[in-house]
Amino acid sequence: MPEWKLSPLPSTLTEALQQRIDQKTKPPGALGTLESIALQVGQIQRTLHPTLRNPAFLVFAGDHGIVESGVSPYPQEVTAQMVLNFLAGGAAINVFCRQHQIRLQVVDAGVKHPLPDHPDLIRRKVCAGTRNFQQEPALTPEEVTTALREGQALVQQAAQQGTNVIGFGEMGIGNTSAAAAIMQRLTGFPLEDCVGRGTGLDDSGLAHKRQVLAAALEQHPDARTPLEVLQTFGGAEMAMMTGALLEAAQQQMLILLDGFIATAAFLVAFRMHPEVRDYTLCCHQSDEQGHRRMLEFLGLTPVLQLDMRLGEGTGAAVAFPLVQSAVLFLNEMASFESAGVSSRDDA
Repeated sequence: MPEWKLSPLPSTLTEALQQRIDQKTKPPGALGTLESIALQVGQIQRTLHPTLRNPAFLVFAGDHGIVESGVSPYPQEVTAQMVLNFLAGGAAINVFCRQHQIRLQVVDAGVKHPLPDHPDLIRRKVCAGTRNFQQEPALTPEEVTTALREGQALVQQAAQQGTNVIGFGEMGIGNTSAAAAIMQRLTGFPLEDCVGRGTGLDDSGLAHKRQVLAAALEQHPDARTPLEVLQTFGGAEMAMMTGALLEAAQQQMLILLDGFIATAAFLVAFRMHPEVRDYTLCCHQSDEQGHRRMLEFLGLTPVLQLDMRLGEGTGAAVAFPLVQSAVLFLNEMASFESAGVSSRDDA
């Protein structure tokens, strides 16, 4: 099992960073959330002059056996088809990464169907789709360990390439069911607060999904620790993302957190090492049922609320230019002293 040693953010720079922010030519707090982002990035990088280097996004893809129980209106083949769309540059995440000059790669963590070679495809398949967790654990302990280790290695490679800001997306038909089960077991919230419509279930489909997940949770009453819950209900892409999240925090990167699925993986990482939260910026609140409550449980405040529920890392990519703005104002905006502008009389 991989190990991580996460350092809490140092408090030594907090006062100096806040003072630098407050001395810019503006009323205190006038840039709102941008100020808190600038403070967080400076703390993560242990500097008064933070920079964003080689931004990278990894989209982890994997299939889920729970689809056999009719929890999604889409067939499992869509996972592989969407991966091909990513590789062709045609998905929303491709558009936003191109717009913001973010390097994007797709990771085959556990896609059921074969995929062709492509320079932007990273092959790290730990299984050809998970088992149906309504009947048996989705992953084996060995598969979880391998996925965690692969996620760790991918972020280590990104760090060697100079990346200090990273986002994670996902693709996998059925993964909202996996995320809802993980959320329920690790938060204790009522199941109806955790289960949403996913890729567009109607009322009867949503009711069926709740019934399936209720039976699945009852089938596995002893899965309680974060790793047991991940093994029992998670997907290979979620397990790999968990390892990547923890390693990104260990590498002192800024983590751009996406929506419901990514936050379920983050919930596992948080329960393993709560310090991961210090390195994470919650980029948006998904329109998927349960995401708001999960963020409240984690103590995370979303930067954006645009009623998005696509996944892929799209919410994180859309928020990236706001992070750029926060870092740029901290580094380039004049202070009252340098601009010759009078500050408040009570300053």
